[in-house]
Amino acid sequence: MSKFFETLINQTESARNCFLNIEAINRGMAGRISRNTYIAFLTQAYHHVKHTVPLLMACGSRVSMEQEWLREAIAEYIEEETGHQEWILNDIEACGGDAEQVRHSMPHASTELMVAYAYDSIQRGNPVSFFGMVLVLEGTSVKLASVAAEKIQQSLGLPDTAFSYLTSHGALDVSHMQFFEKLMNRLEDKADQQAVIRMANMMYQLYGNVFDSLPLD
Repeated sequence: MSKFFETLINQTESARNCFLNIEAINRGMAGRISRNTYIAFLTQAYHHVKHTVPLLMACGSRVSMEQEWLREAIAEYIEEETGHQEWILNDIEACGGDAEQVRHSMPHASTELMVAYAYDSIQRGNPVSFFGMVLVLEGTSVKLASVAAEKIQQSLGLPDTAFSYLTSHGALDVSHMQFFEKLMNRLEDKADQQAVIRMANMMYQLYGNVFDSLPLD
C-alpha cells in the first residue's frame, strides 16, 4: 500500500507544474528581477508569514483528541516559525526599503485571499487541511529559495543581510519537509487525506496568484 505522502505529491503534480511555470518565479530563479520586485516579493511574504503562527494555533485548537500526535507536531512547528516575519522586515531594510511602511501596509488582494482561504478551511472545514498549505509553502522553499537567493544577490549586488528569509528557509525547510513527510504518512483518515490534497491544489493556485501580482520591471 502506497504511503499518503507519495499520493499527495502525485495528486498535486499538475498544480505544482503550473505554479513552477509562473514568470515571476522563473525570472527570480534566473536572477532577472529588479530590487523593486524583490522588495515587493518580501512585502507579500511578510503579509502571509505573519499569519503562520496564528494559523498553526487555529489548526491545533481544532484537531480532534484522537490526533494529539498531530497537535504535538503543530506545537513544534509553532516554536520553529515564531518571529520569522521580523526576518523579512530586516531583509527589506537591508534592501533599502521601508520596513515600517511595510509593517503597517495592507497586503495585495491575492495575498489576503490566500490567507483568508486558509483560515476559512481551518474554521469552517477540516482543520487538518492546513497541511496542504504547509506542503506548498515549505515545498516551494526547498525547491526554489536558496537558488533564487543566490541568483538575485549576484544580479543586484545586495548584502547577505538582505536574504535571511530566503536562505534560512531553503535550508530549514529541508528538515521541515522530512518531518512533514513522516506526519503525512501517519494520516490514515480518508477525509483528512482528501482535505490536505484539496488544500494543496488550491494553494498552488492562490500562492501562484501572489507571484503573478508582483510588478516585473
